Amino acid sequence: MVKANRQIIRGALMLTYVLIIALLLFLVSSLYSFLNTGADRSTILHTEVKKIEQYLPKITWKLDGNEGRKITQEKINTIQNDYLDAWYVKQIAYKTNTKVGIEDYFTKNARKNIYNIIKYNKLNKISYESTTLRHTLDIEFFSEDGQFIVLKDTNVLQYKKVFKADTLLLESSEVSSYRVILLLEDGFWRIRHMVKEASKKFKPNIKNTFISTIDIKGINYYPQATPWNMYGDNFDINIIKDDFKIIKKSGLNAIRIFVPYIDFGKANIKFDKLVKLQKVLDTAKDLGLKVVITLFDFYGNYDVLDWTLNHRHAEKIVEKFKDHEAILAWDVKNEPNLDFDSRGKENVIAWLNYMIITIKSIDKKHPVTIGWSNVKSATILQDKVDVVSFHYYEDLADFEEEYISLKNKIKNNKPIILQEFGVSSYGGFWRPFASSEVKQANYYKEMQNVLAKNSIPFMSWTLYDFDKVPQEVVGRIPWRVYPQKKFGFLNRDGIKKPSFKFISE
Repeated sequence: MVKANRQIIRGALMLTYVLIIALLLFLVSSLYSFLNTGADRSTILHTEVKKIEQYLPKITWKLDGNEGRKITQEKINTIQNDYLDAWYVKQIAYKTNTKVGIEDYFTKNARKNIYNIIKYNKLNKISYESTTLRHTLDIEFFSEDGQFIVLKDTNVLQYKKVFKADTLLLESSEVSSYRVILLLEDGFWRIRHMVKEASKKFKPNIKNTFISTIDIKGINYYPQATPWNMYGDNFDINIIKDDFKIIKKSGLNAIRIFVPYIDFGKANIKFDKLVKLQKVLDTAKDLGLKVVITLFDFYGNYDVLDWTLNHRHAEKIVEKFKDHEAILAWDVKNEPNLDFDSRGKENVIAWLNYMIITIKSIDKKHPVTIGWSNVKSATILQDKVDVVSFHYYEDLADFEEEYISLKNKIKNNKPIILQEFGVSSYGGFWRPFASSEVKQANYYKEMQNVLAKNSIPFMSWTLYDFDKVPQEVVGRIPWRVYPQKKFGFLNRDGIKKPSFKFISE
């Protein structure tokens, strides 16, 4: 018995010894690997730069040969990622006046100038908000040992705002050229020198695309069962097709639909969402309906550092469908002026301006508009859009005067469209006697008279009454939610309400 116990103890000691040796070997090999390949930046950085795509300016490479060693596509991708991350980290540093992450993307000598700028800005309460929207990169030299590279970065479109405390001092857009030297250190590329060689004010060469909107008679559309979630798991093109037939038969010729930014994948557009949108457009084309696509639904950030992601999102959708025969116009954003107070009017307008430029640079055939929530805001960026669009939910008695006033403010006889209007038929507990289906019908009858008198193109809100309205749309307050459910020309069972008689004329 004693002998057996000794053998068990001896065996346990030997097993423990083997495990300790194995652990030590593992740790040594891991350390050796780390020292030879470089650490993963996503594990050592204390910045927002991770292995996710958050900074995606449009990149064009001039791969026309270079002096020195030949370079692989894999190496080019690595250099591009590290170079863009350096831009991103520097922009965060100038926005927050902190040094976090700078040493991971800039060599010791290059950091000195950045740190001096941060020190000066912090002392004087100055900060920058900036981004770059495009780069054209050319490799001028790649060393034989693969440790040194010289880049020429031209056509760099940079947007910048300079603040002193919370006051905006300067807003600028410029196109610049840089010469950049990068060194391979610890397994990744750091900027050694970055010199701006030329710079000029950015002047976009974008022309207006005029169309005749005089015959547009349309409606804003969501399926009855899936409002504000048109492309979700319950997507059914047959239901949508039946609805489009109703719309076409009613005398309307256009619809307005919405593309939710997050649901479609932000910068990385989901393929299945594009397939569904393609089916919707194809169905509209087959039935002779034109489509206004409203982008960026349920998006409301506008942060300058988000711009490159927003631009990649719009680029992929517009590029995909710019030649589709059903497209009538691109609507950049639904009611962005409602974000003026929370996000800053200047921020929102700057975002819209650059988004118009991006869309127009891709699609030179179809007009671009903005869906302002009221008449007052509709003059904003009127020289940039092709069609002025506004929504009207105020007193019907004031509409004609408001429209004429707006028309007098719009230059060059630019087309104007009433993109949303309507009234709820709800008159229940939360708004007793406020409305009814008869009152709704009378509203549309009177409105159609005004529209016909002034030859105003229109898109009403909306085809159906809804069972549910997401809280993101109107919140949770019942006296706002319940009326929103009953703006339709058809009730929840698909039966025509009295207002349907005045849906198109």
